[in-house]
Amino acid sequence: MSPFLRSQLARQDLRLAEIDAALADPRVAADIKRLRSLTREHARVGALVERWQRFEQRERDRVEARAMLDDAGGADGDDELGAYARDEISRADADIAALEAELQAALLPRDADDDRNAFIEIRAGTGGDESALFAGDLLRMYLRHAERQGWQTEILSASDSDLGGYKEVVLRVAGDAVYEALKFESGGHRVQRVPATETQGRIHTSACTVAVLPEPDEAEEVQVNPADLRIDTYRASGAGGQHINKTDSAVRITHIPTGIVAECQDDRSQHRNKAKAMQVLVARIRDREHSAKAAQEAATRKSLIGTGDRSDRIRTYNFPQGRLTDHRINLTLYKLGAVMEGDLGDVTAALKAASAAQALAELELTSGA
Repeated sequence: MSPFLRSQLARQDLRLAEIDAALADPRVAADIKRLRSLTREHARVGALVERWQRFEQRERDRVEARAMLDDAGGADGDDELGAYARDEISRADADIAALEAELQAALLPRDADDDRNAFIEIRAGTGGDESALFAGDLLRMYLRHAERQGWQTEILSASDSDLGGYKEVVLRVAGDAVYEALKFESGGHRVQRVPATETQGRIHTSACTVAVLPEPDEAEEVQVNPADLRIDTYRASGAGGQHINKTDSAVRITHIPTGIVAECQDDRSQHRNKAKAMQVLVARIRDREHSAKAAQEAATRKSLIGTGDRSDRIRTYNFPQGRLTDHRINLTLYKLGAVMEGDLGDVTAALKAASAAQALAELELTSGA
């Protein structure tokens, strides 16, 4: 482990003591927002300190095992003590390597939105009907992945295409650290395959865009002036039964200063649809603000995972070859069928690891290490 990482980890004991003192302050207990923030940090730093102590202990265990091996005659010693020492050194090496990887990841600055639920917006792009069908395939992929993770899903709005796909669909995903797991899905997704409507067997290329937005925290959401909103109601289309199609239950909200629009039609209650549409609207406003900030930062350094611009082509799904390629990290997997069934684990893990590696390098660079 580098001296830089050791120095950063050694400081965590002090930070934990500072948090303990703050949590004991009655003024903090009266400030719900600060109390919540400190409680979360306490859990994170406490777990980090515990892991660091385990790492140091395993290093001491390895030193003792090496001394034991020397006493037993070194690497060529064949007695029982030497065998035990060699086995202990091997186990300590494995534990130290695993703990170092965990500690590096835990040290990285966390995105404040990582623990939030998320909205996934999928829009058909170039490719006409085939693009809309692919949007439906992507929706199914995310629904299956969410099911594998034990997350809850809810389709908030959908604009159907004539052939069964979607021109646009918005999905809400709720669960443990959903945004952290899915945030790298934002971008342009390209598909290469023979469309169902193709009579001559030619491979077509089409594309969709995906946007993953963190669901705003009600206690911290963007303040929106009601005077800046235009709220329209209309009759929902698609599934929902007679009632939903005969009443103006669907809601569309427009934020006049920015032109951002959000709508919801999945519930029979106009009131609940309005509340859900408002959540999506606030998420989009927050995302625009964050994107503007990210664009400024990207002017000085280019992110390994891409600029965040949703026009970027981030991934290609090649059906004839059964191949998925993520262009940001040059990842190629020949398991497209499994991925389309929701097996996104290898993809999300690789993206997260690449992001962590870059963040760690930047942390060392900015700290002057």
